[in-house]
Amino acid sequence: MIDQPANAPKALETRIRASFDRQTMMQTLGAEMVAIAPGCCTLRAAIAGHVLQQHGAAHAALAFALGDSAAGYAALSLLPEGTEVMTVEMKINLMAPALGESLEAVGTVARAGRRLSVVTAEVFALTGSTRKSVALLQGTMIPVDPVPASVEKAPSVTA
Repeated sequence: MIDQPANAPKALETRIRASFDRQTMMQTLGAEMVAIAPGCCTLRAAIAGHVLQQHGAAHAALAFALGDSAAGYAALSLLPEGTEVMTVEMKINLMAPALGESLEAVGTVARAGRRLSVVTAEVFALTGSTRKSVALLQGTMIPVDPVPASVEKAPSVTA
């Protein structure tokens, strides 16, 4: 299990949450940022009907998206203001079916470098007060310049 450090300073939390709020994928999944601290981020999403696979468990894509984003925000929390991150590569080990009420991903930084950061995330299935580890991720993040505000949001898709 990954330990979580104390909460982040307010300015850091505000900056990371603003970035998270721009992620339409996280909005689509109903994800929320539960905690942010330097080098650590926790995200959670309900295991809703639209994210299930054919056996009734949460789809691996939900675990991957939450783990990738939690790890990415953990990396971003150690970078200077005016920087964003993108995933270079990410590996996932699915260890158990993701059965429960919600999934929680705890992302941490294993090593923060100037150009690349090695990150990890552990994903838990939550049911009441029970927390079961269902996936482990490890990957690499790279700092990037932020996207200009004029191209930040993708156009809406209509049917």
